[in-house]
Amino acid sequence: MQEEQGKPDTHLGRDIALYTVLRLVLVAAVGGVLLLFDVPLLVSLAIAVVVGFPLGLLLFRGLNNRVTAGLAERHADRDAERDRLRAELRGETDPDAN
Repeated sequence: MQEEQGKPDTHLGRDIALYTVLRLVLVAAVGGVLLLFDVPLLVSLAIAVVVGFPLGLLLFRGLNNRVTAGLAERHADRDAERDRLRAELRGETDPDAN
């Protein structure tokens, strides 16, 4: 429904997928670097998660802001639609408003 109306969050799904993949790649890169220094696999994985995810928040801040804004807009649209439907069920809707 959002894509049909041409709203700015038409690429929200793509942005979420891209952001997720980039953060996972960052964790894998940090883990790979640690493995090159002969750090055990589980230890490097734990350190990579602890370091990589917060680092991803900093490195991909613009993409994070787009995802957050898109989710907030989608949430606002859903809230408005839910309020409209509840008002209609209560019989408070003006029939000429649509």
